[in-house]
Amino acid sequence: MGAFRRPQSLAVGYFLENTMKKFVLAAALTAAASTAFAGSMADPVVEPEIVETEASSSSAAVWVPLLLLVIVAAAAS
Repeated sequence: MGAFRRPQSLAVGYFLENTMKKFVLAAALTAAASTAFAGSMADPVVEPEIVETEASSSSAAVWVPLLLLVIVAAAAS
């Protein structure tokens, strides 16, 4: 019965040390995994902004030739 027996305080210390190592390893793996899935270096896809313009009337395009026609008709008569 000469088996070596650790005191109770050392057994608790080893248990806490192993638990702490597992905790640190889990925290490191979690941090590495979260940054791996955070994003990539690819350019972000941005949809172009749609600008809606109202159709303008072409009244200037009609009035200029009509005015020119009136002036030519007046000069011809």
